[in-house]
Amino acid sequence: MKALVVAAGIVFWTLVLGIAWLAFFPGRDTGEPVAIVQIEPGPAGGAAPAEDSAETPDQGAASVPSEEPADTAPAEAPAASGDNVDMPPGFAVAPGANPQAPVVQPPGPGQMMPPEATPASPDAGAPNGRQGAADAGEQTASTAPSAQDAAPQASGNQQTAAVASPPPLDAPAVEPGAGPLPAVPVAELVEDSQYGPLPKVASDGRRAIDVYARPSRYAAKNAPGDPARIAILVTGLGLPDSPPANVLKGLPPSISVAYGAYGRSLQDGVTVARADGHEVLLQIPLEPNNYPTENPGPHTLLTTLPPEENMKRLQWLMSRYTGYVGVTNLMGAKSEAAQNALTPVLEEVKSRGLLYVDDGSVQGSTAGQIASSIGLDYSVATIQINEAAPADIAKQLAKLEATAKEHGAAIGVVKAKPATLKQLTEWASKLQSKGFVLVPVSAAVRSQSQS
Repeated sequence: MKALVVAAGIVFWTLVLGIAWLAFFPGRDTGEPVAIVQIEPGPAGGAAPAEDSAETPDQGAASVPSEEPADTAPAEAPAASGDNVDMPPGFAVAPGANPQAPVVQPPGPGQMMPPEATPASPDAGAPNGRQGAADAGEQTASTAPSAQDAAPQASGNQQTAAVASPPPLDAPAVEPGAGPLPAVPVAELVEDSQYGPLPKVASDGRRAIDVYARPSRYAAKNAPGDPARIAILVTGLGLPDSPPANVLKGLPPSISVAYGAYGRSLQDGVTVARADGHEVLLQIPLEPNNYPTENPGPHTLLTTLPPEENMKRLQWLMSRYTGYVGVTNLMGAKSEAAQNALTPVLEEVKSRGLLYVDDGSVQGSTAGQIASSIGLDYSVATIQINEAAPADIAKQLAKLEATAKEHGAAIGVVKAKPATLKQLTEWASKLQSKGFVLVPVSAAVRSQSQS
């Protein structure tokens, strides 16, 4: 009897323990996870750790089929573009499949949206399919077209983030397609010389003014209804006393810049400027009235030198870097007033496919007369905006606007000073509302030459 009681007790407790085991530890076929394990990914490109989530296999990147329950998130797979290359966080590839774009949850309160990619070219517009959020609860991913094609469709309560930022309230009056200009030089536009690379007209007739200029729909003659055109040329870069290159940061891309021939790493500066969308001119030193007391620098073109010597100096100056659309003067009151000395210089500028911008500092300049007689793309600046008090700069800018309204286009020259350029940027942001459009210098030169 005692043995029977013991046996019954064993059976009873065995059943109790078995039921408890099944209650707390379900079997493999129940479809329920045994445990939720959060594995934080290691640092990848500075990405922040992922938020806690419980994604099912069909919601994230593709995973390898298995009878085992999904205890962890799928590991990131190598990028399809090459072996042993880390992919961006959130990407994964199933065996034999193409990379899949990650599903991005919409940002919570206070979170920043990811920035848009910079267009590869000016003409490059926004990626196809860009659109705003349909409503507060459902948004569409805005990425490059290739990523859009590869992105999986959101299901359930998944949502993708709209990578779109609203335009600023006072957007600068610049033309569409703001972005980096193509890399320079173009081989067909380069002539090797004893001094270095010189610009030349290509065998098919292409010129630096055609290839290196910032594209503009306002390069033609003003048509009825067109806004008045204003161009700004920032000078004083590439000289011994120049401010650092980052002084240009924040300027609208349609503003053109001029580099001299004496600074260090000039080609690097030109490359950065073009990457920010600015077309570039070369600033060449011309003889001032009180030379050599006032000396623009070595290789200054002088009225007392024979044309052959000035051509050597000009070619040395032109060889300091590549990628410029034309030249402008640094000083030069005496040179620009001497037609015999200036004519060979401007003929050389024309023969190399460049334009010429007179900075407007010289009274009695013969540059316009010479340019007209030889067919050189030429214009003269209307206003020189010198370093001055903000109120004085505002008056000079207002005069520039008045000239543009009267003649359809006007060019202003500005010295590269941080405070001046900051005020210039603020002024440019209001041009569009006043009925003006900000254009590159090359567009203003061409539109005026066709008027």
